[in-house]
Amino acid sequence: MQIWVDADACPRVIKDILFRVAERDGIALTLVANQPMATPRLRHIRSLRVGAGFDVADNAIVQRLAAGDLVITADIPLASEVIARGGFALNPRGELYTAENIRETRSVRDFMDSLRAAGVETGGPAVFSQRDRQNFANQLDRFLAAHVRRKNS
Repeated sequence: MQIWVDADACPRVIKDILFRVAERDGIALTLVANQPMATPRLRHIRSLRVGAGFDVADNAIVQRLAAGDLVITADIPLASEVIARGGFALNPRGELYTAENIRETRSVRDFMDSLRAAGVETGGPAVFSQRDRQNFANQLDRFLAAHVRRKNS
């Protein structure tokens, strides 16, 4: 299993958690972005810089994804594609997207997009909080316990 990060919009604190987990558990971690990224020079961590453009980083992740891989993203269409290809998707706020919840999540996202396109002010996402960071760390730990650490025991 490998962890892929849709890194352009991923909060730094989440990347730091992922760096520690990759080294601790020996999991390959790849950050994908269309701009340069500072990453620690550690054995399991690498970055992949892709060209600029709409969904270029998302497409690079999908092309390289193997069934069972984990993708860290807040991008609902990317999460949907990851799940369709047998991967797992985890939001930086700690929500694990599944085949059961991705359709509803995507419907809500599309509805909000249509409201914004119609000129309705919907506001943006809440400020990233300490609780979000903790939710992410807890969900990541549960995921790894179920999908990685169990297999290595």
